[in-house]
Amino acid sequence: MRDYHGERIDLRSDTVTRPVQAMRDAMSIAEVGDDVLGDDPTVIELQKRLSSMLGKEAALFVPSGTMSNAIAIKTHTKPGDEIIAHEKSHIYRYEGGGYAMLSGCSVALIGGEHGIMSPKSIKKAIRKVEGSQAHYPNGSLVCVENPPMYGGTFYSQQDLDEICDIAHDNNCKVHLDGARIFNAAIASGTDIKQMVKKFDTISICLSKGLGAPIGSVLVGDRNTINEAHRWRKMFGGGMRQVGILAAAGLYALENNIDRIKEDHSRAKYLAEKINSMENYSVNLDITKTNIIFIKCNENSDKIVKKLSNSGIDVTSIDDSTVRAVIHLHITDEDIENIISAFSNAQ
Repeated sequence: MRDYHGERIDLRSDTVTRPVQAMRDAMSIAEVGDDVLGDDPTVIELQKRLSSMLGKEAALFVPSGTMSNAIAIKTHTKPGDEIIAHEKSHIYRYEGGGYAMLSGCSVALIGGEHGIMSPKSIKKAIRKVEGSQAHYPNGSLVCVENPPMYGGTFYSQQDLDEICDIAHDNNCKVHLDGARIFNAAIASGTDIKQMVKKFDTISICLSKGLGAPIGSVLVGDRNTINEAHRWRKMFGGGMRQVGILAAAGLYALENNIDRIKEDHSRAKYLAEKINSMENYSVNLDITKTNIIFIKCNENSDKIVKKLSNSGIDVTSIDDSTVRAVIHLHITDEDIENIISAFSNAQ
């Protein structure tokens, strides 16, 4: 039985989850204060909890992942600087050009299969004003997305460490868009403190696989987070008695991290079943988290429509690819219904 009312099975994203009753109960009794004044005890606890989990000094609760990334970019750069990011990253594709509008930065785009940038490509992409006769912008920030939203896989720890070393050797900061960082940690079997150890800032989304209704947290050293606090205020992200929302985040951290492995297991099973069908193919080697990319022999929009008629919602990525995202509301029974729907849509 799904934890919310509705007959449809929604695989468009793990952002579609709704607070379960126990989370709502935690929200209803949350102790609150004025967070703009730094007085909300539940927000303070959430920030302490996440900074401790990641082995960093401080953290800042913000309304969204997009704002968290925008604040990080603004904190690490100056107008006229250049950031380095993957060409299919969320920061580049789905944040409204905020790096340009809010921070005055250009972007050096890097390719790479499944959303993964190689250390070598990053080293090549970093440009500096010095020695360029003022032709180049100043590359000052490398933005890594782990796991990549367009991959279903994750970076190796060796690559993460090497990317950070290259960036720091070239006087660049490194920001991790870790919207689904716990998926990457669980899928790779890596301790999360070790995974993020060399990053200057990390953005963590509470409203994806963790199941909270809203909110992200930016984590880093104390001086950086103090500066980030200023930009949160200027960007309009200061909130008052927001402990009600922070309580959802605390519930998620306490109850919904370990269960992420269930999403991965269901995603793997579903990917294998769909891949065995004549008109679809799935790269099983990269289906390691909760995101599945399905190649279709028919136009993807037609497949989306057929599945929708069967009560299954997925997303068209391009003319021949659909994306399905498994989350905490998807049951084993749902998986079997999804398999039948894909089979009937051939």
